[in-house]
Amino acid sequence: MAPDDLPEARFFQGAQRVPALPAFDRGQAYGDALFETLRAHRGELPWWDAHWARLSGGARRLGLALPDPRRVRSEAADLLAGADGVLKLILSRGAGGRGYAPPAQAEPVWTLSRHPLPPPARAGGLRLRWCELRLGEQPALAGLKHCNRLEQVLARAEWDDPDIDEGLLRNAAGEPVCATAANLFVLHAQQWTTPPVDRCGVAGICRQRLIELSAARVAALTADELQRADAIFLCNAVRGILPVARLGERQWAPHPAVAGLRRRLGDAHPAFVPGDD
Repeated sequence: MAPDDLPEARFFQGAQRVPALPAFDRGQAYGDALFETLRAHRGELPWWDAHWARLSGGARRLGLALPDPRRVRSEAADLLAGADGVLKLILSRGAGGRGYAPPAQAEPVWTLSRHPLPPPARAGGLRLRWCELRLGEQPALAGLKHCNRLEQVLARAEWDDPDIDEGLLRNAAGEPVCATAANLFVLHAQQWTTPPVDRCGVAGICRQRLIELSAARVAALTADELQRADAIFLCNAVRGILPVARLGERQWAPHPAVAGLRRRLGDAHPAFVPGDD
């Protein structure tokens, strides 16, 4: 990426804005950090409260200090300048020397960056593949949006095929958990199901909203149950609902239950109001 193409970013240490990421930042050195990726609509962040609640819960679990939320939101509004886009917030434990032991006194380091919207999803639905990589299970980190994402990096590196949009990840037992960058919902008859994220995976903000909107159950699934599903979609807080058209040889036509949920999600976030696709 050329320097002119880099997203605009702002760096903060404690309450002070700094010109660059501090040296020996533990987020960079060890992934000792959390992040949130928010969809902005006309400069507003409709799901800000949910994202901040997840960040706060993750910070408590990891023992990270939080910056002032009013300052973060004010800086975010200034950075977005009334535009549509994607806002990324990274919260690191702070600077520290070599070694894994967390420093006793560390000022949080936080970064805000503004990014363009992703391209529109493939018309007619996504085309998926199974990833070979299996997710490791670590309940102490499960559900968190932490900055250790090498599993997702390696999984996404498994294909370079423009005909494939996303890859599905399984746990060690072979149960589907999620996509590389999205949560998973599966329909059988009138019942939606989404896999649990208590041992691996991310507790997505959009996932939680859709559990509420669809009365989905949280339960383990098998690969065979995905093949026999009436409909499948992926979701995340940047792109909303992404209908799935194909997984391997199995294909799905557009389903009215997915269309209905997309309309309901549009009522909850104006960026996700369905278009004419």
